[in-house]
Amino acid sequence: MESNEEYVKFLGEGAYSFVDLFKYTKSDGSSFLAAVKSSDEEDSLLTEIRILSELRGCPRIIQYFGNDLEEGFDYKGNRVYKLLLEYATEGSLSYFMNNYKDRKLPDLMIRDFTRMILQGLVSIHSHGYVHCDLKSDNLLVFKCRDSYELKISDFGISLEVGEIPDHWKIEYPFVGTPNYMPPESLQDGVAKKTLDLWSLGCLVLEMYVGKKPWLGFHPDDFVSILSNGNAPEIPESLPCDAREFIQTCFARNPMERGTASELLSHRFLLLKTSKSKMIFPFNPLKFKKILNKFLRLKNFL
Repeated sequence: MESNEEYVKFLGEGAYSFVDLFKYTKSDGSSFLAAVKSSDEEDSLLTEIRILSELRGCPRIIQYFGNDLEEGFDYKGNRVYKLLLEYATEGSLSYFMNNYKDRKLPDLMIRDFTRMILQGLVSIHSHGYVHCDLKSDNLLVFKCRDSYELKISDFGISLEVGEIPDHWKIEYPFVGTPNYMPPESLQDGVAKKTLDLWSLGCLVLEMYVGKKPWLGFHPDDFVSILSNGNAPEIPESLPCDAREFIQTCFARNPMERGTASELLSHRFLLLKTSKSKMIFPFNPLKFKKILNKFLRLKNFL
């Protein structure tokens, strides 16, 4: 089915890609919005679409349209590869936090969002992957009736468990964004599931205090900070169960952090939520790895 595309606005950019909002109108008159991620580096987008295809249908993972990457040109006329993703109306978690005083989210919302992130991590880890760059810029917020939902995005540098990234090196020994990396990432760069759990602790802390971890530090400082086993400071003003949860994520021994499934049983997540109902541990579905090809974009539209 043929469709027309209409540029709407620029959404943002990262180190290797930029994202624009487009409106696609089908020949039958119906239309939809898509966040189009463009990059001149095909490999990272291929990694992303491969992982997203295996996680397709998971409600806590960003979804994409079609099956293959599209090819096109940027505003400078350079060839780029494009990935069409569902559009998050509320933007990234980092952007969403600006709606609140001092960027501090309400306690019950933080618990809801933490649970959603863990549900996504359970599915990611059960497929044998480590996200490697879990941060507030890579979590997308969607309006859902009278509440909000969170989805994990940006799998461009995600790795299989046990894999070492090509970019890891002694002089810059970080798997992902240094502010969210655990001390053990300095040792060998091996992707472990517990890496994502440390990053989760950073995120929960960020939602409470309104600031990214280690804000103000230069990237060069992190080798010294992390080699000493330091973790971001947890304010005494946080709820007791929240402090305990973050401390578990920041355990110096990675094995003491547990797993994403186990953290869903933490008492921090067993209280009433903003939806005023008891939420008990999530029993995740392991989404079956998809071997058959999906409809190509031209057939989808």
